[in-house]
Amino acid sequence: MKNPKDLKIIFMGTPEFAAKILEHLVTQNFNIAAVVSQPDKPFGRGKKLRPTPVKKIAAENKIQLFQPGKMKGIYDDLEFIDPDIIITVAFGKILREKVISMPKYGCWNLHTSLLPKYRGAAPMQRAIENGEDETGISIFKIVKELDAGPIALKKKIKIEQNDNLEKVYDKLLEISKKSLEDFINNFENIKLTEQDHSKATYANKISKDEMKLNFEDAEKTHNKIRAFDPFPGTFALHKGKKVKLFGSKIYKTKVEGTSGKIVGLKNSDLLIETKNGVLKISKIQFPGKKPMTGKDAFNGNLISENDILN
Repeated sequence: MKNPKDLKIIFMGTPEFAAKILEHLVTQNFNIAAVVSQPDKPFGRGKKLRPTPVKKIAAENKIQLFQPGKMKGIYDDLEFIDPDIIITVAFGKILREKVISMPKYGCWNLHTSLLPKYRGAAPMQRAIENGEDETGISIFKIVKELDAGPIALKKKIKIEQNDNLEKVYDKLLEISKKSLEDFINNFENIKLTEQDHSKATYANKISKDEMKLNFEDAEKTHNKIRAFDPFPGTFALHKGKKVKLFGSKIYKTKVEGTSGKIVGLKNSDLLIETKNGVLKISKIQFPGKKPMTGKDAFNGNLISENDILN
């Protein structure tokens, strides 16, 4: 087998998470022969096309780039490159069998969960939302079934009680960089472990509708807020208008309360009741305004004690 640094790699990915990993592989002098990313999408009022984060890294490093609308459109181009290995990270498209079987040493995906748990689109968010105390990354060989291939490498991280999506993202990004580097450098010694498909769970794609809070349960509400903090942000209605909440902590448990009732401040944080506890919220965002502390919201007469969020 070739020296790991000489392996001809095609990297497939789209968002910032994938871009950071691609950038790391480039700095470690791996041979990225080509990059595949999703097409640019319109952004903002002007609907100008915005390049994907992965595209930016490819351009900065003068790496050949493909952005196919459909994967079948670039099969011949990829075959001409004659890759030793294909690595995908948050690519966002399902690969055809012809692509999966193309590279000499297989097609591999880095997935941000401890497979077989949380296969699918939103593993980070669903792990936090469900109150997991750990998650991690899995590098596996791609097969036809979604996220079901044999696993080459797993690494765990701890999810602390108040970790939000941003903190978990940062932890997973750091272990992803190192793990993928180790995977390529030690590829010849990789031993695969089949997944236990009977234990598979799925991390469904996030919908806008599920971002609304109901304040029925303190722990569930806390987990939902932090699972989507800072993006896209959970919301409640205050006098009929959407307000987003960020920076949740559980302040009290096992105390009866009125769902969504604002009961005051703790330092600069809002205290909001649920039916079985009180949450402490560090930032609230009103329509057309930046996120602000509860204290600033009170001082600006945007919110008052005994107001209800529903």
